[in-house]
Amino acid sequence: MPADYLPVLDTIKAGEWDAVHRLIQAHSDPLACRIHAYLHRQQGDLENADYWYARARMSAPGNSMADELDCLYQMAQTNRLD
Repeated sequence: MPADYLPVLDTIKAGEWDAVHRLIQAHSDPLACRIHAYLHRQQGDLENADYWYARARMSAPGNSMADELDCLYQMAQTNRLD
């Protein structure tokens, strides 16, 4: 059953990086790995970001950080538990 990652993404928007990292580390599904990759990309740790994108079964996107966050929100909405 997919997790509800909207609160995690809201925590990203709030700039609470340490809290987000703690929240997302408990999950290993592709969306969680992509969110984890986003965090490392945002921090400029591109090697670690590439590792997490690979775990999400994709290569690092060439989009902007804002576009990537929008994409993550759309994916989280699709996977949301209602």
